[in-house]
Amino acid sequence: MRGVIWLLLLAIVAVVAAALLGRNDNLVTLYWAPWRIDLSFNLFMVALIAFCLVFMTLVRTLTALVGLPGRARQWRVARRDRVAQAALREALSQYFGGRYSRAHKAAQRAVTIQVETPELEKDNEFTVLGHLLAAGSLHRLQDRTGRDEEMRRAFELTRGSAAARAAEEGARLLAAEWALDDRDARRTLELLAELPPGVARRTQALRLKLQAARLADEPMEALRTARLLAKHQGFSPAAAQGLVRSLAIETLGSARDADQLKRAWRELDASDRRDVHVAAHAARQLSASGATEEARQWLRPFWDRVTLLERDERDTLALALADTVEGIGPEWLPRLEAALQACPGEPALTYAMGRALVARQIWGKARQMLEEAGADSELPAAARRRAWLQLAGMAEHTGDAPRAATCFRAAASAA
Repeated sequence: MRGVIWLLLLAIVAVVAAALLGRNDNLVTLYWAPWRIDLSFNLFMVALIAFCLVFMTLVRTLTALVGLPGRARQWRVARRDRVAQAALREALSQYFGGRYSRAHKAAQRAVTIQVETPELEKDNEFTVLGHLLAAGSLHRLQDRTGRDEEMRRAFELTRGSAAARAAEEGARLLAAEWALDDRDARRTLELLAELPPGVARRTQALRLKLQAARLADEPMEALRTARLLAKHQGFSPAAAQGLVRSLAIETLGSARDADQLKRAWRELDASDRRDVHVAAHAARQLSASGATEEARQWLRPFWDRVTLLERDERDTLALALADTVEGIGPEWLPRLEAALQACPGEPALTYAMGRALVARQIWGKARQMLEEAGADSELPAAARRRAWLQLAGMAEHTGDAPRAATCFRAAASAA
């Protein structure tokens, strides 16, 4: 097809030339004293065109000869750039392959080529990536001094360079991760605090912050970070719920007295205070400090909807109430009775009812409830042991030594 087009173009040129030049009798006279040259116009036009073509060829040849050193220099720079890129790719593949010594040498070779070539030295992003790969390899090799030196050079190159901003963010996240590997929680938190707000809210940054806060024994900060991660879908819903619950319990467990515990309870998110397991742990801890009445007040909202709770939540709530029965008022007995009627056969509720009856000194019914709970294998061993010990104490109070001994044996065998 291309040949046909060229033939058509040549035919058109031939037709136009024949039409314009075929009957052209004009002359062109050139005077160069003392000579005179007469040429036909057609010959003059052909000679002029040939001269222009030769002149253009000469100009292009001279330009190519003059620019030859520059092109050779560009070729050498391009060749060194290809070698540096190949070295960086080799470092990356060796790093992922677990050959950290080779990865470090390849990364160093790439950086050296880049630095020794003035035309490539301005590519800060490439050099920063090389330093990061070298630092990562040294970190795997447990060379912390060399790793920190490589990171320092990377940070120096990223300072004031807009092109290397993404590499700088990655360098800071890597430095925070490595500080966490070194069990240096404070350094990790400092590095994360230096991140821009947008980077600090990324999932990886939040994960590092969560681990650092837990390592630094700051459960409240860890709890806030876990909520952000859950909001950003950093965990599955079930895992997020379990993590937030455990951190809330850990936050409450860090309190040293009742005042600290109350302050920590108020600082918890409303959703955490609505968690039965968190409230049960808080009530137990507050009861251990002597504030049993306030502990029961923390459990009171859950008892108003106890039938709507899941079975494990009811068990946790009942066992927590059983540990806070000291000084319990008579108004709690109807609530417990209603819960037993709504959920019959649940040993935790039976155990809580028995402990409440003992606290109210209603011995007969309490003995029946505690015996039923102590004999139920579904009840946790610790609760069954306490039930038998409570029965043994009641038997001793009434002077029934044989029964007290039997209850003590049952408590010892509870497991």
